Amino acid sequence: MPPTTSSPPACTSPTSSLSVTETVNGSHKFTIQGYSLAKGIGVGKHIASETFTVGGYQWAIYFYPDGKNPEDHSSYVSVFIALASEGTDVRALFELTLIDQSGKGKHKVHSHFDRSLESGPYTLKYRGSMWGYKRFFRRAMLESSDFLKDDCLKIHCTVGVVVSATDCSRLHSIKVPESDIGDHFGMLLENEDCSDIIFSVQGQKFHAHKLVLVARSPVFENELLDAMEEDNSEIVISDIEPKVFKALLHFIYKDDLIEDEELSASSSTSVISVFDTLTAKLLEAADRYDLPRLRLMCEAVLCKDISVSSVAKILALADRYHAMDLKSVCLKFSAENLVAVVQSDGFEYLKENCPLLQSELLKTVAGCEEDVSGGGKSRSVWAQFSDGGDTNDRSVRQPWENGGERSQNLWAQPENSNGRSPRQEE
Repeated sequence: MPPTTSSPPACTSPTSSLSVTETVNGSHKFTIQGYSLAKGIGVGKHIASETFTVGGYQWAIYFYPDGKNPEDHSSYVSVFIALASEGTDVRALFELTLIDQSGKGKHKVHSHFDRSLESGPYTLKYRGSMWGYKRFFRRAMLESSDFLKDDCLKIHCTVGVVVSATDCSRLHSIKVPESDIGDHFGMLLENEDCSDIIFSVQGQKFHAHKLVLVARSPVFENELLDAMEEDNSEIVISDIEPKVFKALLHFIYKDDLIEDEELSASSSTSVISVFDTLTAKLLEAADRYDLPRLRLMCEAVLCKDISVSSVAKILALADRYHAMDLKSVCLKFSAENLVAVVQSDGFEYLKENCPLLQSELLKTVAGCEEDVSGGGKSRSVWAQFSDGGDTNDRSVRQPWENGGERSQNLWAQPENSNGRSPRQEE
């Protein structure tokens, strides 16, 4: 008969553990005043700092003005860090720094930290064990250096005690859910019974809470304080559409944008102007009620809608309502696509209604040109005009190579039969 095989026994859920070895660090600053008087104390004799605690152990800095090693005949000063409390096989990393008191920052540093140690951390076997340098610094050089000032030395030390432990917290984490305070405030907005203020927006009533509005908007704070003095529980607003005010309240209570098809719709693919979109009107409301986060959210939505045909009007919108991040993106996009942008209907709007913005755009173009001349790989913005194209005859200032300026007609004009262009407008 063939041998029978038995299936392996069922396994229980595997267990796991994590051992974490790290350092517990601490520092101490030791000032030695009257260095010249400490000299002659004798070889092997030290001046000790106050003890300090790191990793559950006491430590001290020992400074030997005549050195620790008799063979050096007091030619060197010695510095050590000593274990000053009971302990066995204490493993640690050390750093000793002699401070440059000239302000040049050229400190003398001996450190175990931030470097590979072939034999691992230093081990101190018992109380009184030390780590340091018998020949820390040649004494004659020290006394003529910037480390000694007004007969004073400053020594900083760092001790990193090595500890190992089984870390349960990293194995068994407790997940904290995302904040739902916005949901709760949203429920408050929907509950008309607790409201204490009513806004009448073009005939539509909106119930709200004064404390919430005051906390979120300094403009509402001023308006509602005036309303409280007049004992007025209803405020009439005639210059904002109800759907825009609804989106405004939604943000104030929930701190996010309302879910609306108009917010997600792209004006570049729509027959409506960018000025008439819900996002643009909400941007205006954000500026009016001083809500910078809402303004930035609207900027992010409008930024996705930037195109050659829309950028000029979005730029005007951004400038009007102090949307500086959006304005910066629009200027850069326009400069990089200048030929196409100046031929758009939006640029006609810009010329007629925002002449100062047109100047800002041309300054941005000049800045892009400087980047190119400075070694950039992108194509020169001004060189785009060599492709031709009717751009509605205007003159701008273009830098000459020698640093001066000249007026160049950016909008291509037909040449006369004599090969000369028509006279430019002054």
